[in-house]
Amino acid sequence: MSDNDDISLQTRFAHFSRPKAGLGTPVNYGIDRASTLLFDRAEDLYRSDLRGYGRHGSELHDNLEAAFCALENGAGTSLTSSGLSACSLAILSCVKAGDHLLLTDSAYGPVRSFCLNYLNRFGIDTEIYDPRIGAGIKDLIRPNTTLIWLESPGSLTFEVQDIPAVVACAQAQKVITAIDNTWSAGLTLKPLSLGVDISVHSATKYFGGHSDLLAGAVISQTKAMARKVNQTRRQLGHSLSPDDAYQVLRGFRTVIPRFRHAESSALTLAKWLEGRTNVGRVLHPALPSHPDHNIWARDFSGGACIFSFTLKGKNEDDAVSFINHLKLFGIGYSYGGFESLAIHCGPQLRRSQTGQDFGGPIIRLACGMESVNNLQHDLEQALNALT
Repeated sequence: MSDNDDISLQTRFAHFSRPKAGLGTPVNYGIDRASTLLFDRAEDLYRSDLRGYGRHGSELHDNLEAAFCALENGAGTSLTSSGLSACSLAILSCVKAGDHLLLTDSAYGPVRSFCLNYLNRFGIDTEIYDPRIGAGIKDLIRPNTTLIWLESPGSLTFEVQDIPAVVACAQAQKVITAIDNTWSAGLTLKPLSLGVDISVHSATKYFGGHSDLLAGAVISQTKAMARKVNQTRRQLGHSLSPDDAYQVLRGFRTVIPRFRHAESSALTLAKWLEGRTNVGRVLHPALPSHPDHNIWARDFSGGACIFSFTLKGKNEDDAVSFINHLKLFGIGYSYGGFESLAIHCGPQLRRSQTGQDFGGPIIRLACGMESVNNLQHDLEQALNALT
């Protein structure tokens, strides 16, 4: 992520949604904790132009929605209580019984499970496609296809999709496109500018930034789509607590410098791991060795904090041993927080179009705010312990 790309946005986030200064005005908005909202006149209770209940948010929520719109130049944002709920909200806003959904093979595991197991109960047919299919996706679109779900790079294995090619095919057939854009934080990939209709974030990650909250955001390219998603949100009862909304908005203030540090650490470690004899493949799209590097370089302005690599000539037990030898990397899910994390991916890896064999067990690393030199030493001693 280059300096020229983030100066304006970083300044905007630092000053975004600040209260107008008066005599001793707090620098941040306060938190309105409320379920019941009182009215002084009974005739105002059912007005459609006013919030009637705490589930519908507050001025703080409005400011956070505006921040996500500014992030991706969106027309509207709906907030939810987790990244997964944001994904399911986006999907449910676009499909109905009898529809056909195209889902990338490299999608986030819980989203894959939601589509294949939950949507199936309501007569919605999910078809898995190869994330590298590009314009070939036109051959999979049926008369009842209503949504194509993308994720780029893909979870765990980091395939980069040809977003413009997929979008062109979708638009030609009037099919909606939605993408899980959590990896890039919307800082190094702007899918709405590439024609994608909906961009989804797990705000739990970079925008929470401290591994202490859950939140999600669904950003729409047009006002019509934003109204559709928000109507579905209200019908499903999705909401984000005011305390979590406050913390996510606070995370916007520092997300760019935090992201840049973690992005730099991840690329440094990926390059270092490529030179290790006991490492097979390094799955980071910013590396020239990555099969999708050219597409990544075309569509992305930078990387992110997570990537994967394989252990050469090892098995899943070795992957577990490697993880257990790490001292600075925590063992746990998620990413985008201040602490670095590592997981072995084998038990959750599900692939039907791209195959399961990557030449060895896959380790996913998520870089935090620690010194990259310390992280490298930690990886080195864990790799040495395997030999």
